[in-house]
Amino acid sequence: MDPITPGPDEHGQALSRRPPRESLTADFGPGTPAIARTAQLVSGGFLLTVNPVDGSEIETCPPHQRAERPRKRTPAERAEAERAARPPVPPGPALPALSLLERQDERERLVRLLARGRSVRLTGPGGSGRTALLDLVAEDCADLAPDGVVRLTGFRRTAADLLHDLFHAVHEAPAHRPEQDELVSLVAEIGAVVVVDDLEFGGAALDELLGATPECAFLFAATPDVPGPAAGSEVEEVFLGGLDRAAGVEILERAVGRVLTEEEANWAGDLWFESEGLPLRFVQAGALLRQRDQLRASTGAVDAYGVFEDVRSPLQEEFDADDGDQVALPSLGEAAAPAPLLASRLSTSARATLRLAVALGGEVPHQAHLPALVGDTHADAALGELAGCGLVSAVGSRYRLAAGVQAQLEAAGYDADIPGEARTAAEHYAWWAGHPSVTPERVCAEADAVLAALAVVVPATEPAAEGEESVAVRLARTAAPAFAAGLHWSAWERSLRSGAEASRLCGDVSEQVYFHHELGVLSLCGGQLDRARAELEAAGALRGALADKRGAVAGRRALALVADLAGDAPGVAAMAGEEAADARQEDPASPPGGVPAVRTAPFGPAGETLVSRQPPAAATGGGIRRLARRNLVAAGSGALLVAVLGTVVTLGMTSEQNADRNPAGTVDVNPSVSQDTGDGSPAAHPKKNDDGDAGPGTVSSSPTNPGPDGTYGTSDDPAPPASSGPSSRPSATKGSGGGGTTPTPTRSTHRPGSPTPTPTQSTPPSSPPPSSTAPESPDPSDSPSSSPGTSTSASGPVSGAPTASSGAASAPESDGPGSVI
Repeated sequence: MDPITPGPDEHGQALSRRPPRESLTADFGPGTPAIARTAQLVSGGFLLTVNPVDGSEIETCPPHQRAERPRKRTPAERAEAERAARPPVPPGPALPALSLLERQDERERLVRLLARGRSVRLTGPGGSGRTALLDLVAEDCADLAPDGVVRLTGFRRTAADLLHDLFHAVHEAPAHRPEQDELVSLVAEIGAVVVVDDLEFGGAALDELLGATPECAFLFAATPDVPGPAAGSEVEEVFLGGLDRAAGVEILERAVGRVLTEEEANWAGDLWFESEGLPLRFVQAGALLRQRDQLRASTGAVDAYGVFEDVRSPLQEEFDADDGDQVALPSLGEAAAPAPLLASRLSTSARATLRLAVALGGEVPHQAHLPALVGDTHADAALGELAGCGLVSAVGSRYRLAAGVQAQLEAAGYDADIPGEARTAAEHYAWWAGHPSVTPERVCAEADAVLAALAVVVPATEPAAEGEESVAVRLARTAAPAFAAGLHWSAWERSLRSGAEASRLCGDVSEQVYFHHELGVLSLCGGQLDRARAELEAAGALRGALADKRGAVAGRRALALVADLAGDAPGVAAMAGEEAADARQEDPASPPGGVPAVRTAPFGPAGETLVSRQPPAAATGGGIRRLARRNLVAAGSGALLVAVLGTVVTLGMTSEQNADRNPAGTVDVNPSVSQDTGDGSPAAHPKKNDDGDAGPGTVSSSPTNPGPDGTYGTSDDPAPPASSGPSSRPSATKGSGGGGTTPTPTRSTHRPGSPTPTPTQSTPPSSPPPSSTAPESPDPSDSPSSSPGTSTSASGPVSGAPTASSGAASAPESDGPGSVI
């Protein structure tokens, strides 16, 4: 349509710059359903399409979509990635920065070892200040390696996970997960100082990590209960102990911002002896003293004006009953396990956050989720309160309960409603993870909290009522595709297994199909072909029981790919045959003679095909049986054609040999294709079977001496050595209307399974060629071939079809295939 001249359907709106107005009732109509979030990834040599509706599809990656060799990040990009990986700053007033005390010797030693390219393992108990020391060492080693410093977390991570994390921290490779060989070759070129906090493995796994990264120097931090390096490993060990008494008192003074009183100093000495000088205990004790000072300062204001009466804590009421002038120091037992006392003096939102963290196994949700989980719009400030009291500590890009806090809160009754708290978190994350505005990277950052919620709600799953859906299944169903798209595949596997168990417990078979299919695809990406086949076949069986075709194509294609990679050609042919049957396509016919047929199975929107070779014996399905029948007919026709051609060639060769010896042009009475040519060249001999006999359709290699009348062996001839196999040598008869004899080929009618015919009389192959003098022969009248009515004219046409002597009505019974007709 002309864009200048408006048409009749535009009602004058074409000349206006504004778009036409929508109906006022458009907002009251049904909303557009949310589009399912799909993603395409390159995993090794596979192209993976994450489909949260029908199941992920996997195929061989086309050449134009293969990932190029990833480039390394620039220093500015590495700094930005490291900043994004740090835990968020808690809202609220800034916390006092506590400098590291009595760690200068350990700090200098670690830097010296890393500068020499040595890997170090820093071992210390929980709360000894390992993370703070790692931060300082990382700042000192910023310029030691060409790829800088890489900060990783080893909490619930394997050696393979750390290799992938290191690869993505140094390289710019979105939507690309290299296979194992490619990964090892890429990380082997990285030269960086890698700082790994909260390591959870050692031994052979640690040696594997070090062997794959020869150009990196590692600084590991672990607790004493983690297995150490192997005996031959070149990893230095540095132990981190507690502080002395003076350092503990200094931490308390910095926490409260004043000099301690004599009573407080004595109390700090007792605490140092009980806690063995762990810095975390003094940080928490400093929070107790700070709360004590705040309570002493705020008691009078509450009494005078009553402004904060509704938020007064039980401890404040206790202080009011004692006149509030003096607040006693906590007892030594309370200082050794200060979490319940510290929590009792926090806000309601902070205490609710602690209950939620206890239910999630110590995981503290991101501060952006706390208002929805707790039910308070200002609950995001609770994280700042918990961090200021030393009740939470940073782990990677998130927070967890500090060492020992989980057990202390459980003893105080914070685990009273773990199922209810976990269900609230599961329902929230199920809605949030499936929202279209939430990126897979954000879901992966909250993976530990999501998996912790699944770990609690899955065992409590019960059979769902009609029309109801299990919250555990819904959470696993929405979080698993996000983990896959965000390349957090260890979380992807854990969520899939949790979802499969939850769907089994609630009796939702359709969801079991999805989880088993995804587990098969994941195993296929990891090269575990046996596990992939088992999971995909389980999904196919469940789908067949439900008569559900949703996702059936993706399942068959994945199974065909597994069979092709495993070299199982019949399985590929079967899968391809099923897909072709669904598409109503005719199977191509295979060539005759047993040549393997090439089968193709269409793959995906990219048009990729899987080609496999199918042996002729693997005949499955109706289409394959039709092909087998066509192959048998073709094979029979070919055999008949070979027999005809052999007969014609034999006759031609015989005629040429006889013509050389008989210038008059008559046919010799003893034609044979095995006679010596006279020039010393070997004669043509037929092929024999395993028993030494000539097979069907061959010419006898021994000449037979004719009798005086030109006929062949009668019943009175001496019997030469007989051959056990049937013979079809040419037999000559005396023509009824001509003066010569001609060889007439006769074909044996013996078939497998029928009685063996009478052996043919023939001369052994060692007999000399026939001479001009014919030997004596019995009276021709005794031979049944002398009857003129039973002879065949030598000048008659030779038929290409095989003939049997028993087929002639007037012919007498013959003694064998070599008898005269």
